[in-house]
Amino acid sequence: MKNNKQNRRSFLKSSALAGGGLMLSFNWFSEAKATEALAELNLPKEWSELTGYIKIGTDNSIKIFCPNPEFGQNVMTSLPMMVAEELEVAWEDVEVEMGPHDNLKLGPQFTGGSNSVRMYWKPLRAAGASARQMLVEAAAQTWNVPADQIKVKEGVLSHSNGKSAKYGEFASKAATLPVPNDAKTKEVKDFNIISKSKKNVEGTKVVTGKPLFGMDYRVDGMLTTMIQHPPAFGMKLKSFDSSQTLKMPGIKDVFSFKLYDDDFVQGGFDTRTFNELIAIVGNSTWEVMNARKALKVQWEAAGEVKETMNGRGGQREVTIPARLESTSIQHDLMAEYANKPARELRKDGDPETAFKNAAQVLERTYNAPFLAHNCMEPMNFFAHVEADKALVAGPIQAPAWMEPTLSKLLKIPPEKIEIQMTRMGGGFGRRAYAQYAYEAALISQKVKAPVKLIYSREDDMTYGIYRPMYTATYRAALDANKNLIGFHVKGGGIPESPIHANRFPAGAVDNYLAESWEIPSNVTIGAFRAPRSNFNAAAEQSFLDELAELMGKDPIAMRLEMLKRAKENPVGENNDYDAERYAGVLELVKEKSNWTTAKDGKYSRGVAAYFCHNSYAAHVVDMVSKDGQPYVEQVFSAVDCGVVINPDAATNMVQGAVVDGIGQSFYGALTHNNGVPEQSNFDTYRMIRHNEAPKKIEVHFVQNEVDPTGLGEPPFPPVFGAVANALYKNTGKRHYNQPFLSEMENI
Repeated sequence: MKNNKQNRRSFLKSSALAGGGLMLSFNWFSEAKATEALAELNLPKEWSELTGYIKIGTDNSIKIFCPNPEFGQNVMTSLPMMVAEELEVAWEDVEVEMGPHDNLKLGPQFTGGSNSVRMYWKPLRAAGASARQMLVEAAAQTWNVPADQIKVKEGVLSHSNGKSAKYGEFASKAATLPVPNDAKTKEVKDFNIISKSKKNVEGTKVVTGKPLFGMDYRVDGMLTTMIQHPPAFGMKLKSFDSSQTLKMPGIKDVFSFKLYDDDFVQGGFDTRTFNELIAIVGNSTWEVMNARKALKVQWEAAGEVKETMNGRGGQREVTIPARLESTSIQHDLMAEYANKPARELRKDGDPETAFKNAAQVLERTYNAPFLAHNCMEPMNFFAHVEADKALVAGPIQAPAWMEPTLSKLLKIPPEKIEIQMTRMGGGFGRRAYAQYAYEAALISQKVKAPVKLIYSREDDMTYGIYRPMYTATYRAALDANKNLIGFHVKGGGIPESPIHANRFPAGAVDNYLAESWEIPSNVTIGAFRAPRSNFNAAAEQSFLDELAELMGKDPIAMRLEMLKRAKENPVGENNDYDAERYAGVLELVKEKSNWTTAKDGKYSRGVAAYFCHNSYAAHVVDMVSKDGQPYVEQVFSAVDCGVVINPDAATNMVQGAVVDGIGQSFYGALTHNNGVPEQSNFDTYRMIRHNEAPKKIEVHFVQNEVDPTGLGEPPFPPVFGAVANALYKNTGKRHYNQPFLSEMENI
């Protein structure tokens, strides 16, 4: 991604290991100049390390480290596959481990934004190719033959003179050689591992219950802790009486603490909802849970709060309102703001005149509630903070972002903080916000002992950091011949707007206007699988379907017609999608679903397509009525995410997005009454159940040689729109408010 600013020689540095062998180290932050090699690693003599990702043993066993945290998207398999491909080794000979937290050596180590494969596509392959070339050169010098005459296959070097050797035999020799700046990576057509399905390297461990997750983490002498936070957004701690709690079995301490000091400047992912909390510390989870019930706590209104934030736009002061919010009031506020002048994001042509002269105008408003992430593994973290160092371990999506904040809170230098990453039982963006890790560390520091912080499901669901509450109004202007002459989208939310300025259909309509607004709130929000897009796709794709019907056109044909315009004669220069690739997924899903020929009447069919996170996805949903309720029986999916690393895992990812999207569109909602979340566990927060999942989800990928783009998020947003459009065919009524089944019950 930065070839214009640095070359591979500044990106990779080699050094010899004391025990023999080669360490080829990464520097992710170098620019035009070479940097010092990383400090020598304390490795057993039988291992040689090549790059931050590869170790080769004398028996030719090969260990590849995965740099990014794993929460089910299968990066523990797909990222090492890229290294193994260029290293030219047999996948069966590879052992994969989760790498340690090390920003310098292993890069950003961020799992989120559908960026893992995209971010590491070139660096990991460069690492494997450079290591392979250095091993080849070492063999060439030893055998006194030209390097280009040496063949490499499955970790074995060979020459036509009959000589051959395994990689492990040449690691020490390779350490004396300069790092090549011209190591050539393979062409797509030559891949032997990439694009071939490989089983999840941790699959057996997961299904047999091996201790991989944060909840499994244990050390001798560890205490258990839970926190008590205010029952409502907009409230804070006034006082508490812990006298009865401290008398209960196994309880060691009860105290209040502040997460951030009053003058603390928050980073972009330092979001937290409640700053002063009560910690209950004891021997076991059960004892702590029971003791917490005996606490007597008084809460009071928090009032208006001002905080200093440091994000993409620089440092700014944010005012958090004092009100205790209710869902009905939130809806009223959004309706009020929707009728006020808004911030213009994009304007093409003369949309005002287009609507004034229109023969017909279609206008629809769409609404969606707050959503809780509801990871199957609730928030938890281990911490052992000592006077001059700290060890923390648990499920986290962005270890590099939490390290500087931990350092400030604990007043311990970053180099004295060790972060261990466990497998995550789901993330969806929630675990990018590490306030629960900070809580664990501060509690450990206070009690001077190792502690495990555990959130109950109720703690987790009522804490905040939700998907925002959104609304958007779409308008389309048609002339007398039902041609689309104007398009207007105006949207906002609590507390952020969902509107993207340059997404489709921007670029396909001469007269286009996008506007945005937002309402401040004390209900905290965070990234939620395909942020903003998960609402936009639902609203936009539902509207386009209704517009196609009004224009008398097939919904796929109309979208393809608009994309053809955007490709051949685009309006504006900032359209953030590739119209040809966008059309490609629609064409593919049209073909695979037999869209034009499947007219037997068994299914109510809905289609939707969307672009986000650099990838394109389209779905055709086939719905039936089952026991008087709509049921999605089968789904056809088409995705263009560039080169697919691991087809089986990619298919699983799309299928998971489909099931998640169906469930969220039908059932997902979190509401409030005077600041109190009205849902706190799965008895009131409805999730999709096994018998409600489709019987069949058929996934197809566009075959091309485009560098890999995102996959964890792009298939998710268009599911909402496809479900809404199928639901219309099933019930004869359009649905504008999520969750759809709640709206149906209120009709």
